[in-house]
Amino acid sequence: MQQSVTLIKAGDFGGFWQHALPPADYANLRGDWKLRSDQHPVTDEDRAHFNQAIQQLTAPNAENTLYDQLKPKLAQMEAQYHDQLPVMIGIGQAIVTTGIAQNKTMTENQKQQTRDALNVLLPWAQQTPWFDQDKAKQSVGVVVATARQLNLKSADQVQNMDFDTAMKDYSVAFGGAKQLLNIYGLSVDDTLNSVKVSTIGMDHGQAHVKIDYTLLGKPLSTDSQLVLVDGRWYSKDLIDSARAEHEQLLHPHVPANSASAPAPTGSAPAPAGSSAAGSAVAAKP
Repeated sequence: MQQSVTLIKAGDFGGFWQHALPPADYANLRGDWKLRSDQHPVTDEDRAHFNQAIQQLTAPNAENTLYDQLKPKLAQMEAQYHDQLPVMIGIGQAIVTTGIAQNKTMTENQKQQTRDALNVLLPWAQQTPWFDQDKAKQSVGVVVATARQLNLKSADQVQNMDFDTAMKDYSVAFGGAKQLLNIYGLSVDDTLNSVKVSTIGMDHGQAHVKIDYTLLGKPLSTDSQLVLVDGRWYSKDLIDSARAEHEQLLHPHVPANSASAPAPTGSAPAPAGSSAAGSAVAAKP
């Protein structure tokens, strides 16, 4: 669990998935990559929007050009929404909270973790100077630099990207996103550095761990169920999610929660050794 956090902080998403999933599930994830693209073909409208955005972001002197366009809009938005923004953010939180409660794919633990994080993020979002001109100028610079580093030429290039290339580009985009949040006072690295994992209990190839972390100076915690597969511990929720998505990609017209849907590959019986008490003691989460 701690190594997973280290890989995310480094933006090593390829390494994260290889570390976080059993070999068979990781192979499915890589093998399914083309299926995802095939199920969402690129349209001419997508191509037009993509080309326009990339041309604007990568043009010579794009930082100043885009900021000059944004500056009067920011002034107008600040005059119009400055007093209303905290209320609007509060309404948005209520809508998101309702959506979380009604979500059919999240576990109760995931829902509670998300609600706890929202309760910390709301005050930050309400107090953050979103219309500040200097911060906006820095943000435009980060977005332009990230777009240039990605070096994307077309929507079809993105669509046809293989798994390894996609993971590298995700890393670049993640780095840009972290810089943007830093500008407005939220350090993703500080949160990831604060993560501490402790074992609550182990029994017959299953483990219960507690995850403590700090978000914007506020201590939070959640817990996670791990399963032992061939001598290594993995997040049960992550495995279940990966297998459910794999089945949905293979059988796109069958509802993911349908009783008639095929059982996820490898979900039963448990892998050899995962139920052995001796193995559970020998391998720490």
